[in-house]
Amino acid sequence: MFGKVLIANRGEIALRGIRACRELGIRTVLVHSSRDAGSLPARLADETVCIGPPPARRSYLHAAVILQAALNTGAQAVYPGYGFLSEDADFADACRSAGVTFIGPPPEVMAELGSKVNARSLLSGFGLPLLPGATEPLDLAAAVELGKRIGFPLLIKAAAGGGGRGMGVAWDAGMLAEVFRSTQATAATLFGDVRVYAERYLTRARHVEVQVLTDRYGNVVHLGERDCTMQRRHQKLVEESPAPALPAELVARIRAAAVTGARAAGYEGAGTFEFLVDCSGELSEFFFMEVNCRIQVEHPVTEMVTGIDLVAEQIRIAAGEPLRLAQQDVVLNGVAVECRINAEDPRRHFAPAPGTITELSLPAGPFVRVDTHAHPGCLIAPEYDPLIAKIISWAPDRDTAIARMRRALGEVSVRGEGVHTTAEFLHGLIDSPEFRSATHTTDHVDALAEPRTTLSNVTL
Repeated sequence: MFGKVLIANRGEIALRGIRACRELGIRTVLVHSSRDAGSLPARLADETVCIGPPPARRSYLHAAVILQAALNTGAQAVYPGYGFLSEDADFADACRSAGVTFIGPPPEVMAELGSKVNARSLLSGFGLPLLPGATEPLDLAAAVELGKRIGFPLLIKAAAGGGGRGMGVAWDAGMLAEVFRSTQATAATLFGDVRVYAERYLTRARHVEVQVLTDRYGNVVHLGERDCTMQRRHQKLVEESPAPALPAELVARIRAAAVTGARAAGYEGAGTFEFLVDCSGELSEFFFMEVNCRIQVEHPVTEMVTGIDLVAEQIRIAAGEPLRLAQQDVVLNGVAVECRINAEDPRRHFAPAPGTITELSLPAGPFVRVDTHAHPGCLIAPEYDPLIAKIISWAPDRDTAIARMRRALGEVSVRGEGVHTTAEFLHGLIDSPEFRSATHTTDHVDALAEPRTTLSNVTL
């Protein structure tokens, strides 16, 4: 096991990594921007290193400075969390070359799966079902031909990146050129990669993902599935496990596909295989989207229904330990629901609403978990993700888990000049008939305000 781990992230996931390391008896080094010098993760880490000014490109994305901090402090491994450098194959490779363990899959695997086009091509060869579309990057002429062959609407997607960004829907041939060029421009800006591809767009879909754990010895287990269908602008708002109201046979096939994919790709660590379920028919068809080569924001719902610490398992696997459990040891118990409390104003189309928190009251009570780095006096900085807290409820059944979440959201109070949150909006969402009956689809929230402009084929 490692003696010291560098935490290359900020906010609640940095705090999550620090806590997991502490329970494993591992010392931690936190790298932080000057903006985060007084953050809760910085207070709780054993050591801290300031790596630059607030902009992420000059701090949390400055790979060379972060790696040098690991070497200077004697850290044996780097924990990347999610976002920033967590899926950067070049950074993972640089760590390996420097003799520092990157807590994640091998860089070769990350590079292969990090390209959605490559992942589609690879995993379709092992039987994972794909939406009709391209298996390689397209130019506009090829996209036009694809549209003629498979029909519209057509989803244009960046080949690189993730987080639900770099996508556009061409509802008909007349829109294709504009959407294609716009998506290319977005992909170049966000990911430094102009390549795009296209696939059929599902107008009604559920987003279901499977959590897997694999080690370097070929052992693979799944930890059940999560439903991430309730989202806006391709960003998740509510997640739950297990996925409700799906046929047991369909769920079994989705889980098996994830295990097959992980084994075929030579995956190592904690990863998530993303799928779409077609809701236009009998709920019998599903399609592979992509792999997230990192821990997910919504990992707590899986931890709540399995009792397995996913971050601790990531660290153990990276340290060379074999998986401590077989598939028959994974027991899914009850239902967990997660809501993300963001510093955003739903009344202004979820515009960012950052600022300094002056008063903060978060829920507690039986079977309610809160993951947060926030505290009174904490700045929700405009440079970073607006996440304030994740609230997770658990119960033996879904109705009770939702009731506990309703109660928990009612206890949220966040005050600060300019600060607004999504708490009240989420309260209404989970109380909606569509969510309670699990008949919502990925376009539910956005379609309320912007019909026909939202995506079902989201990947976050």
